[in-house]
Amino acid sequence: MVSKPGSPELGFFLPNTEGAEIHETVLPLENENTIVKNFPNSFLKTDLESKLREKGVTKVVVAGMMTHMCIDATVRAAVDLGFETTLIEDACATKELSYQERKIPAEQVHYSFVSALDGMYANVISTEKFLQQNN
Repeated sequence: MVSKPGSPELGFFLPNTEGAEIHETVLPLENENTIVKNFPNSFLKTDLESKLREKGVTKVVVAGMMTHMCIDATVRAAVDLGFETTLIEDACATKELSYQERKIPAEQVHYSFVSALDGMYANVISTEKFLQQNN
């Protein structure tokens, strides 16, 4: 996580804090792998790539938060590593940002990053369309 020391978000994602807990509705099954990451890019200094390659995975689907950090970094890394990548845009979230006293609303941040990834880096689609294609 790239944050300034003392930033509120830094402590939220530390191990054994509420921000690092897996919500009960998506707890991994006993036979599922879990990957602990410490950087926005889910492939950086993790065994995610090797686990996917071991299983012969060539396509990845990305969802989560935050669009402007982890989603962006992970999608770009996945493509750089040769994975065909789908981004479920309405299954991602982000927050309002600010730059030089300008506030950028979360929705604008989200769609700016999603639109930049669409096509060149990922097939960006809605949850509904994804489910229709995979039934």
